[in-house]
Amino acid sequence: MVAMESDSSIEKRSVDETAKPHLATHDVDVAAELTAGKDFVLDPAEAARVRRKIDWHLMPLMCILYMMQFADKTTLGQSAVLGLLTSPKHHLTQSQFNWLGTIFYLFFLGFEWPQNLALQYLPVGKWMSINILIWAIALLCHAAATNFGGFFACRAFLGICEGAITPGFMIVTSMFYTRQEQTQRVGYWFLMNGAAIILLGLVAYGTLHIHSTVLEAWQWLMIITGIITFVVAILFWFFFPDSPANAWFLTPEERVIAIERIKVNQAGVENKHFKVEQFIECLKDPKTWLFFFFSAISNVTNSLSNQRQLIVAGFGFNPLQTTLLGCVDGVVEIIVIFCTVTSATYWKNGRAYSAVLAYCVAILGSILVNTLPSSDRVGLLFSYWISISSIAPFVVMLAWVGSTTAGHTKRLTTNAIVMIGYAVGNAAGPQYWEKKYQPRNHIPWLILSICWAVSALLLLATRFYLAWENARRDREGPDTRFDDVYVTEKLPDGSLVDKKVDKAFLDLTDMQNRDFRYVL
Repeated sequence: MVAMESDSSIEKRSVDETAKPHLATHDVDVAAELTAGKDFVLDPAEAARVRRKIDWHLMPLMCILYMMQFADKTTLGQSAVLGLLTSPKHHLTQSQFNWLGTIFYLFFLGFEWPQNLALQYLPVGKWMSINILIWAIALLCHAAATNFGGFFACRAFLGICEGAITPGFMIVTSMFYTRQEQTQRVGYWFLMNGAAIILLGLVAYGTLHIHSTVLEAWQWLMIITGIITFVVAILFWFFFPDSPANAWFLTPEERVIAIERIKVNQAGVENKHFKVEQFIECLKDPKTWLFFFFSAISNVTNSLSNQRQLIVAGFGFNPLQTTLLGCVDGVVEIIVIFCTVTSATYWKNGRAYSAVLAYCVAILGSILVNTLPSSDRVGLLFSYWISISSIAPFVVMLAWVGSTTAGHTKRLTTNAIVMIGYAVGNAAGPQYWEKKYQPRNHIPWLILSICWAVSALLLLATRFYLAWENARRDREGPDTRFDDVYVTEKLPDGSLVDKKVDKAFLDLTDMQNRDFRYVL
């Protein structure tokens, strides 16, 4: 067991003739400033009221942004059936089209760590707003691209900017919600991917009816979605909070309630100072790498999002039918994510089991796609829709990462590593959708099945490790090392006063705090 002093840089000093463990104010969580030295009794009714207020101010903005983020990055796949690959003015080969999907994630990968560092040092809401604005401009520039180089540049900027969004949302969700609430909230904003598919399908359908000699249908798609995203960036700048400690829509009393609500997480809110020891601990933590490999392997299959229009067209549907049928993809995605996160929330210790069940359904769908005859268009279409359930386990994992990691630097580092895995998987994914496998794509579907099976096993391995660690801590007994820790606050009159800080707001990691228990 690590000594208290090395865990938290606590120094002993004599105050009022009594030796008390002290922390510098920059070592503790920002929530300590609002709660230190206060004996606060949380009223459940007030806590529920504040949670509803947080939901009303956070969820609409998060859902709208996540919808536009997914819509924007999948405009490329939608454009494939709107003339992008066949236009004489903007010719792209199938290989170049696949590389545009990979380029997005290569730049996402290269900038993921810098983006997470920025999220630690800068206001979270404002930094995301800046990235959304650049994202919108890059999307609008797609309409002006005339060759592979132009599209390369646009996709690169999209990849750079997306690196701030999902990690930022993971941090904000863990700041404002309890571990019990996080899985559903992550599910709410992530299922907007399905809403994005519906929106994109309807907008694309509308662009097919625009008769213009200047712009083609796919260019109108880029312009319309780019303008919407630009508006969202402005809204985010003015209305999205950086943390519960300074949320504009909460009164000072409500901010204290919001912070006291999440004390049960034993993970605090945030700390703006990078802690090397937490960074090193993250790299040594086995669960970090279990989450990383799951994120990488499960997202090799995420190339379905860019290929889905070509897959459905390969079943024998024309461009207009393919565009409209794409809306059903979104409905299916919303249903499977909602069902899976609801199951993961209310099935006691059932996060991994809920996700594995979704993978079983997806594998069934991929087997049917590979075995049904080409003449059975409807059967192939429904089998493809069944396979969409593969998206839900990743949502469960995102919430699981946030609820099993404590210490702000460690949490941000873990998020970065998980999203680097996400980028690696997504960068590799488009490369196996080769033209020689079309229209049935038997080899790609086999790869999907294998990846889903391996991902399911990784989730079960993660659950086994966390359960083993919980049992080990139960045998250790209570951890009292951090029960009486103080910060010294300077009052306006210049006098110094000691204030006790709750263990939950000492910015301890899940390994330092032996009373921390991992949710399963």
